Amino acid sequence: MSCDFLTLANAGVQKLHPYQAGKPTSELERELGISDIVKLASNENPLGLSEKVKSALHSELAELTRYPDANGFDLKQALGYKYNVGLNQITLGNGSNDLLELVARAFVSPENEVIFAQYAFVVYPIVTQAIGATAVVVPAKDYGHDLDAMAAAVTDKTKLIFIANPNNPTGTFLEPADILAFLSKVHAHVLVVLDEAYFEYVAADRRGNAIAWIKDFPNLIVSRTFSKAYGLAGLRVGYSISNPQIADILNRVRQPFNCNALALKAAETVLQDEEYLQQGIKLNNAGMADLSAFFSEHNLEYIPSMGNFITVNVGKSGDQVYQQLLHEGVIVRPITGYGLSEHLRISIGLFDENQRLKQALVKVLKLDQK
Repeated sequence: MSCDFLTLANAGVQKLHPYQAGKPTSELERELGISDIVKLASNENPLGLSEKVKSALHSELAELTRYPDANGFDLKQALGYKYNVGLNQITLGNGSNDLLELVARAFVSPENEVIFAQYAFVVYPIVTQAIGATAVVVPAKDYGHDLDAMAAAVTDKTKLIFIANPNNPTGTFLEPADILAFLSKVHAHVLVVLDEAYFEYVAADRRGNAIAWIKDFPNLIVSRTFSKAYGLAGLRVGYSISNPQIADILNRVRQPFNCNALALKAAETVLQDEEYLQQGIKLNNAGMADLSAFFSEHNLEYIPSMGNFITVNVGKSGDQVYQQLLHEGVIVRPITGYGLSEHLRISIGLFDENQRLKQALVKVLKLDQK
């Protein structure tokens, strides 16, 4: 006898599609036999691992037969010291995606509504649908969040609001004063997750201090990651900082040992490697300026970005251009699934990688040489 197991799944899960990650270089090698590949698809740090992290990981290898510290004490202590928060305010996750799901699973029920913006991170609708809640998608304003419209969308069924700043995949940025004004309009029983995965790439004089706002807005949860500026995407470690009671609830549903030993050690180490962080920010700023100038020269409309990526309108099917770029050995990210069918999201790479991208775009889009 056979069974249609899809019918056994929760109603929201039945309609989901698996998350589409950026194509790995190994997959492109298998498909097209190309070996010299530039991957600019997943907003990874092109610098590679910090040398201090490499050393720390090597020293940790002998202990891999042991379970990691389930509470992540050393990493929490380092985070607490850096951000002046109590260890009881911190929740660790298997990447910051893990935290986004934990919040939804811990607080949202099928009868609730979750608010997020059009063109916002795809994980928000995924977790909302998976738990059977109602997604309230607020139309974007200049490709970013319309905070006034989001505040107006709150009802007595609203339990959670997701805000990405900078936003992925558009790179748009909300000024701190605007977020504070928004928080003052939201009822205390509505949780607001401020997803700051790209926080470190924002100019220091424009970042604001969302973590300090938690004292005045205890319904605020700030999530960040070590996958981007800190270069640990392959180890999967993120964190949230919140009111202690919220953190306690999140830690009740968090999987035991959700951060492995190498991830914990690497994160603790790189958090204190300011030289590595600043080197990556400098590289990103230079690459962003270079690609922005290239797009302007060739009259390609792009969205100014505060992240480590830039989204550009290629004037035709982004999916088709993506496929053509693959044959040039360049992997970028089509974002048709976000409703941006003529756009590509492109991560900032090393200098030579950015040059390869530009050469490939000139060829594929038949741009005038300049």
